[in-house]
Amino acid sequence: MGIMVTNKEKTIRTLNNIAETGLDVFNKDEYTIDNENENPDAIVVRSFNMHDIEFGTDLKAIARAGAGVNNIPVTACTEKGIVVFNTPGANANAVKELVLTSLIASSRNLFDGVAWAKTLENEGDQISKLVEAGKKNFVGKEIKGKTLGVIGLGAIGALVANDALNLDMDVIGFDPFISVDTAWNLSRNIHRAMTIEELFANSDYITVHVPLTDDTRGMFNKDVFEIMKSDVTILNFSRGELVNDEDIATALENGKVGKYITDFPNETVLKVKNVVPIPHLGASTAESEENCAIMAARQLKIFLETGNIKNSVNFPNTELPYTGKRRVAVFHKNVPNMVGQITSAISDYNLNIADMVNRSRGDYAYTMIDIDNKVNGEVLPGLDAKIRQINNIVSIRFI
Repeated sequence: MGIMVTNKEKTIRTLNNIAETGLDVFNKDEYTIDNENENPDAIVVRSFNMHDIEFGTDLKAIARAGAGVNNIPVTACTEKGIVVFNTPGANANAVKELVLTSLIASSRNLFDGVAWAKTLENEGDQISKLVEAGKKNFVGKEIKGKTLGVIGLGAIGALVANDALNLDMDVIGFDPFISVDTAWNLSRNIHRAMTIEELFANSDYITVHVPLTDDTRGMFNKDVFEIMKSDVTILNFSRGELVNDEDIATALENGKVGKYITDFPNETVLKVKNVVPIPHLGASTAESEENCAIMAARQLKIFLETGNIKNSVNFPNTELPYTGKRRVAVFHKNVPNMVGQITSAISDYNLNIADMVNRSRGDYAYTMIDIDNKVNGEVLPGLDAKIRQINNIVSIRFI
């Protein structure tokens, strides 16, 4: 790999239709959108499966215009020093609105009622009488005064919890990893469950907003259904695999679970009564797609131009105010004395360090160093080679 200096025109490739408002973030004098380029500087993607793509040597970052990154080989990217961004919160309002819509509509049996009303076509003057006679089959429940359990109080869960309070529901929240920023945005009237079992046992409705991991896969299963109230409604707008399909089918059949509202239909749940299948519409609004595209593009642009990282799923958030000085950005293993070796290599070229930052995340770390001197372009190849000789360096670029 040759020396990587990021002051040339940059190439962006998209692997899905990305909203033009997002692509407009990239200044056309400095960026080229080229969807045929197999070795771009960065990629913007939505749901395209990237696991079989061979990455070019110029690729520095991938931005997912959405929250989940299951379609991106994150581990392989990390090993190559490719930053993977997502856009947490950009589609939160869209998902929140659909969660609350589904909660109310299912409580009033609206979906079944509408489907039945459509069967009355061609009944002519009898429709009014049939409606009055049939509506008793769709008597529902009001949500006021009922208890909603919210698992996961991130961008979406916090919005759902706060708005459910405004609908006069009692709200229980559970999130052992809640961030300080989220905590500030949560109403003080939300009861914090100390255990997830407490939430299961006391909720009339349960909505889940957590990522799919080895720990959360199948978290809704026959054991937890036993803890829940009878006739509980479960809403899943996160990932289908959070729920054990066979176990919830049994719970729906015996009435332990009253309704299962899922944004992820599959063959098993479609065959079961009292399932409300939604065709993955959680973030499907024009506003959400634009918000995600703009946020993804801005994060990529900032990283490519300054090295600063925000909302990466595989490297730490890192920010160093960019003043226009020559910047060295290095991804490396999180082992002792890496920063010392990098700064020593810089000092060997009689270069002064103006500012620096180092952040780590798991097995990897990221170091940015601003050089005080005006750096002669002839120095860069030698400095680049010297830093690359250090063990445990993943990648380096100059900005």
